[in-house]
Amino acid sequence: MESGTGAGIQRRAIFKEDSWFSQFRNGSNPWMARYVYALIFLVANLLAWVVRDYSSAALTEMEKLKNCQGGHHCLGAQGVLRVSLGCFVFYIIMFLLTAGTSKLHGTRDLWHSGWWSAKIVLWIALTIIPFLLPSSFIQLYGEIAHFGAGVFLLIQLISVISFITWLNDCCLSEKNAERCHIHVMLIATVAYIICIVGIIMMYIWYTPDPTCLLNIFFITWTLVLLQLMTSVSLHPKINSGFLAPGLMGLYIIFLCWCAIRSEPAGETCNRKAEASNKTDWLTIISFVVALLAIVIATFSTGIDSQCFQLRKSESPAEDDVPYGYGFFHFVFATGAMYFAMLLIGWNTHHTIRKWTIDVGWTSTWVRIVNEWLAVCVYLWMLVAPVILKSSRAAEPV
Repeated sequence: MESGTGAGIQRRAIFKEDSWFSQFRNGSNPWMARYVYALIFLVANLLAWVVRDYSSAALTEMEKLKNCQGGHHCLGAQGVLRVSLGCFVFYIIMFLLTAGTSKLHGTRDLWHSGWWSAKIVLWIALTIIPFLLPSSFIQLYGEIAHFGAGVFLLIQLISVISFITWLNDCCLSEKNAERCHIHVMLIATVAYIICIVGIIMMYIWYTPDPTCLLNIFFITWTLVLLQLMTSVSLHPKINSGFLAPGLMGLYIIFLCWCAIRSEPAGETCNRKAEASNKTDWLTIISFVVALLAIVIATFSTGIDSQCFQLRKSESPAEDDVPYGYGFFHFVFATGAMYFAMLLIGWNTHHTIRKWTIDVGWTSTWVRIVNEWLAVCVYLWMLVAPVILKSSRAAEPV
């Protein structure tokens, strides 16, 4: 056992000294492996986009495939789902083969961090196979992908809230309270100013007349939720300060803005969407940024497995894995379903315009529900310790 631990420590030292190319060539580097998996995920996103927007040239070749029925069932939304299915299966296989890995020098660690030629061949094969499957199976996967994408959003939501509460607790701790006091007040003040400006700008952009009742409700309710989070956070029994609700305010206002922005073009209350109905450089840049944001969000959430651990190790051993491999791949698997939903507007029978992403009323309501759920989770994380403490105090000795 000691020799295995020593080998793990030696491997870690080699990883930190070698160049990235040497590490990739020699394999078995979990630090670099996560970037390779993210790159594979990005390529899958780009492939799904190409199949959706620019696959008409391949229509003749697709007609040769029996299950494509003239090629149309392998393009557009169906094509996105087929690429997503291949990506999902790849990461689910990786999840099943690496879940529970705890040490760097194990066989599953070697599979996670190395064997790239075999895994790339596997990914390519799994990307091609869905195009041979019948359309009915792809439609079934599309329905399941709604649930999987929801799981991804929930994991991402918990990860963001956990980071905000961790940062707040760290700044309010006895060790850092005095040193970080000014910084906390400054960041909280800036956060609230941005929140107020964001609310005002959304009223200006998305409520051009009093008949835009739905947008008025979305924005006003977001303001109410911001006030609610602040009030609960400042309650004497909780006393969590201004920083966490301020950062949460930024998060929910961003979600509200994304929700309203996802409303279909042509709506009188969404002039921004109407103005961007023609493809221009701003639309293209927005699409590219959104696509990269999907990959970054999936990557950052995937390496944050500690927010789901009930018991967090204070001092991990030298040969412990740097992040949860199984959780990492599970997040990417659900992320594959998520990017499919964004590219088809959460509607398996819906084809959206080129260079657009996450557009449609379904997308709008998904974002709004995600915002409300984020507030509920945050408030529960605040009040749960108080409720638990009160219930324990009420128990007879």
